[in-house]
Amino acid sequence: MTDLHYLSATEVLHAFRTRDLSPVEALEAVSARADETEPVVNCLLERDHEDLRTAARVAEDRYAGKGEPPRPLEGLPVVLKEEQPITGRTLRFGSLLTEGLVADETHPVAERVYDAGALVHARTTTPEFSCAGFTHSELWGITRNPWNPDYAPGGSSGGSGAALASGTAYLASGSDIGGSIRIPASFSGVVGFKAPYGRVPALPPFNLDVYCHDGAMGRTVADTALLHNVIQGQHPVDHVSLPALPIPEDLGDVRGLRIALAVTLGDIPVEPEVEDNTRAFAEALRSAGAKVEEVQVDISLERLTEAALVHYGSIMGPSMSEEVALDDPRFMDYTRMFLEKSSAAYGRTSVYTGMERETEVHLAIAKVFADHDALVCPTFGGLGLRAGDSYVDGLDVAGRHLEIYIFAALTPVFNVASRHPVLAVPSGIASNGVPTGVQVVARPYDDVTAFQVGAAAERELGLWLDPTWRPSL
Repeated sequence: MTDLHYLSATEVLHAFRTRDLSPVEALEAVSARADETEPVVNCLLERDHEDLRTAARVAEDRYAGKGEPPRPLEGLPVVLKEEQPITGRTLRFGSLLTEGLVADETHPVAERVYDAGALVHARTTTPEFSCAGFTHSELWGITRNPWNPDYAPGGSSGGSGAALASGTAYLASGSDIGGSIRIPASFSGVVGFKAPYGRVPALPPFNLDVYCHDGAMGRTVADTALLHNVIQGQHPVDHVSLPALPIPEDLGDVRGLRIALAVTLGDIPVEPEVEDNTRAFAEALRSAGAKVEEVQVDISLERLTEAALVHYGSIMGPSMSEEVALDDPRFMDYTRMFLEKSSAAYGRTSVYTGMERETEVHLAIAKVFADHDALVCPTFGGLGLRAGDSYVDGLDVAGRHLEIYIFAALTPVFNVASRHPVLAVPSGIASNGVPTGVQVVARPYDDVTAFQVGAAAERELGLWLDPTWRPSL
């Protein structure tokens, strides 16, 4: 087999079962690929921390019928976002301020990935405290986009997105409090799933934050469903976690589904190339048999920003202060900006007012779903973010200046409306070589429909199913 590192996870597992490929060979393929790409991409941490080759040989024996039967991810090389703790391992959050910090508990996502037999061969980079839509820090340096290294792969799960795009992992974990799975999925040209609140268990106290989601990332819709099925479902450490809703293997039937197309949400600016690729995605769904209708979504960017900042200011600032002093000069410039703006919003606006603004978002989305089974809209209005730029002075999108760059993303809408499952899927490539993406949004807790729609468009457009859909790196 050629380009082993770019096989899908489902293909690799099938080849393990038929014994056409061994876990040792797959591990060697992604390791060799990382040796080639990491000097440029810089997305992996703690490579080969464990005796993985021994574990790969044990997995190979399981597929040969020796010992216990293979588990769902047996022998598959997978990476985990560093933010998700593993007992006894360092937990740096991309910050110089966390030297010596070691995790004393394991995140349910990491626990389930290990229990499923995966070979966790690396952890992935994040921005400091996962509070940016790009991925660079003084601690770990700049993580670059495999499609165009002048750009970021998104954030805060940018290391995971870059690993998938560069071929150095078959699956990856992410987390999302404002778009941190979906933004890197878009910029990295991969797939990510923000499950509805509670579907994927988390650690206290953030399991009680309805904006917070941990989730699966992969190169294809089927791969993302595979990992999601492993990590979802109730867990004793997370009392509010929901029962699992398995995603079936047979995906992509959208005949007769009513799908709303929104080329933006409210007055969020969107570049023409992003709109064009979003419309092409919708046309692919029409070709697959869906009924697609263009809609307007009545959301105010100003009021959405206020609602989100109040929420962040009430939770994330205090959470950071438990580990470090908030006036420490070693904070990254983007972290300081985030803290200042969110804390100021929280100080001048009551939590109740923030809830009123959130209600406006919920009602606007509910209006769409009164007549539709799913909604398709862009993930990010701009054409990527430059690698290493902190955007503390804002961002220009489609002729409009946004004071806070992250609100060029259309993702925070669905951290507010957090019960909606959202599958982020590639929609094309912009003229600068950076992929664009869409969000496939389903009704609250209707996870399967989001995957059905994403799989149908993926099949029609080709994407990772087409061998030419690869970064040139």
